Amino acid sequence: MSTKKKFELSNLDYNNAGAWPDGVKFTACGLLVVIIALAFYYFFIKDRLDELAGLESQEASLKVTFEDKQGRAANLEPLKIQLAQMEEMLQQMMRQLPGKTEMPDLIVDVSQTALATGIVNELFQPGPEVPQEFYAEKPIQLRMVGTYHQFGSFMSGVASLPRVVILTMHDISLKPTVRTGKVAADGSLTLEGTVKTYRYLDEDELAAQQGNTVAGNGAAAPAASGAASTSTPAPAASPAGGH
Repeated sequence: MSTKKKFELSNLDYNNAGAWPDGVKFTACGLLVVIIALAFYYFFIKDRLDELAGLESQEASLKVTFEDKQGRAANLEPLKIQLAQMEEMLQQMMRQLPGKTEMPDLIVDVSQTALATGIVNELFQPGPEVPQEFYAEKPIQLRMVGTYHQFGSFMSGVASLPRVVILTMHDISLKPTVRTGKVAADGSLTLEGTVKTYRYLDEDELAAQQGNTVAGNGAAAPAASGAASTSTPAPAASPAGGH
C-alpha cells in the first residue's frame, strides 16, 4: 500500500494540477492556505500586535501618571492653604522667642533664676551669636553646682519666664561634685558643658543675611579661580593656652 501511495505522489503532474485526485487537491489547497496565513501573520500582523502591546502598556502607564497628577492637582489648593497656615503659625512661634534687644536681659534672667534656686554659678559665659536661616543661637558655657532638686527648680523657673526660652544642651555632663579629691558629702552635683538659647532674627537682619548670602555666592567663583592660581603658605599654629 505504501508503494501505491509513493507511486501516485511521484506520478503527479505539477504542470497540470487540475488532473490531480480530489484528496491531493484539497490537501495542497489546505497547505497553501496555511502557508499564506503564516506569511501574512509574520510579515503584517505580528509587528502590529507587538506595537499594540507596547501602546497598551504605555496607555496603562500614562493612565497611572494621569490619575496621580489629577489627585495632586485636586489637593493642591488645600495644601496651599495648609502651608500658609503653617507659615503663619511658625511666625507666631518665632515672635514668642526673644528679640535682639531682649537677649541680654534674658541671659541675666536665666543666670538670676539659677542663683535664686541656690545653684552656684562657677562659670556662666555667653559666647558670640551664630546666625541661622531665620534665627540666631547663643551658646553659653557654664558650670553650675547644686542639688538635684535645685536643678529641677531652675528648669521650672526658666520655663516660667515671660518669654519662651529654649535651652538645648550640648556636651553636658552631670556628675557628683568633687572637692579636694573626694565626692562632696552634701550630695551636690556639678553641671558642666554648653547650652544654647535662641532668638528670632528681625526683618532687617533677615534682609542683611540674604544679601550676604547672594554676595558670597557671587564671589565664590572668582575666589576659587584665584585660589587655584596662587598659593600662600599658612602661618604655623601657636600652642593653645590653658584656662
